[in-house]
Parts: sequence; C-alpha cells; structure tokens
Amino acid sequence: MMNMTPVVKQLIIINVIFFIGSQLVPISYEYLAMFFPESPNFMLWQPVTHMFMHGDILHIISNMFVLISFGSTLEMAFGPKKILFFYISCGLGAVLFDTAIKYYMFQDGLNSLITAGFSKSNVLNLLSEGKIDERWQDILTATEYRNFTGSYFGASLGASGATYGLMIAFAFMFPNVELGLIFIPIPIKAKYFVLGILTIDLVLGLKNNSLFGGGSGHLIGHFAHLGGALTGYLMMLYWKKNQFNNNRWN
Repeated sequence: MMNMTPVVKQLIIINVIFFIGSQLVPISYEYLAMFFPESPNFMLWQPVTHMFMHGDILHIISNMFVLISFGSTLEMAFGPKKILFFYISCGLGAVLFDTAIKYYMFQDGLNSLITAGFSKSNVLNLLSEGKIDERWQDILTATEYRNFTGSYFGASLGASGATYGLMIAFAFMFPNVELGLIFIPIPIKAKYFVLGILTIDLVLGLKNNSLFGGGSGHLIGHFAHLGGALTGYLMMLYWKKNQFNNNRWN
C-alpha cells in the first residue's frame, strides 16, 4: 500500500478523533449524526459532521481502508485542495440524495395516514415526542410503516458516501487498473468493481429490506452510497469537460 498523502492522512485523523470521542461520549451521536430534517434532533451542522461519525470499529476501518486505497492516488492527481473539496462534496451529495429518498418515503406514509383520517398535525406532534400510534400499522403495509417511521427516527452516519465518490473518481480516471481484493480471488478492473458495487447497492436499496430493517443489510444506507457515487460522477464529468487534469488547485 502506498504512503498516505497529507489530506488523506488528516481526514483519517479527524475520523479517528470523532470515533474515539463518540465512544467516550455516546450522546454525541444525538448531535453529530444526520437526522431527518423535520425531527427535533436535526441540527444545521449534521450534514457535515455525520460523515465523520461511525457506528462501530468495523464501520470506520472499512471506510478508512477505501479512503487510503483510492484517496492517496487521487490526491496526487488532483492536488490537496481539490481532493478535499471533492471528498466533502460527495459526502454532502450523499446525504442530500439519501434525505430526499427518506422524505419521499415519509411523505408517502404520511399521505396514506391523512387519507385514512389521521390529522397531519397530530401525527407530526406524536412523532416529535418520539412516539407512534399502533393504529398506523393497520393502515400502512409493513414496508410502508418501516419506511415511514425509519425515515423520521433513523440517523445517518459514516464516510461511505464520500468514499463512494472516491471509488467513482478512481474508476473514472483509471478504469482498467486491476484491483486485488481479499474477497475476490482474481484481479478485477476498477470499472467493473465499481459497477458491481453500485449494482448491489441499487438492488438492495430498491428491495428495501436493508435500508431500515431486516436482513444482513440492516441499517446500511444504500441510497447514501448511490448519492455519493452520483455526485462524484457528475463532478468528474464536469472536470473532464474543463480539463481537470491540467487544473490542480494547489
């Protein structure tokens, strides 16, 4: 593995500090993870701070591994300022996309409850108090109910959206570089690896058995991954059009 470049090293240090701090002060998750905008737990800084928070040791190790593996090469190609801008932008794009999906799911459930005769203000007031009405389960399907309550009460955290953007950028710039992966016995080109990962996220996200509950994908933010990847792809397209290789931001 190559030596870490300065910005990548600093990002890892920040992530580790946040992780250690969150383990020592668990209540920090209530302030620094990303909550649904209509929740009383939502704070304006959460779209940024959530990408430095991680749920457990495996979560942070996997994200930091991706950051090291792809980020250092991209930092040498982009320059330090540009890679930092790209990383943060992908993280913000991820949470924006994920929140938009959650808002759609929440509104779909809320509209169904309103149609069934429930008062919108009463539903929102009950949710703001951290409560639910068991009668909602008689109106909504199991999936709709999970999406509705999960969108409101769930919290997003982690650098996955930002690191997915890095993977997209790497595959965009070096599509035929072969990657040696522990869980795949043969080398695989970057473009096929990224395409495969995104396909898995899309399928699991659409199946919706892993966004808010059930199965091995429990609590994995597949739409956040896709949002970070989409943001990275659009930025790379724009930079390619404007000759990003010749415009370092040093």
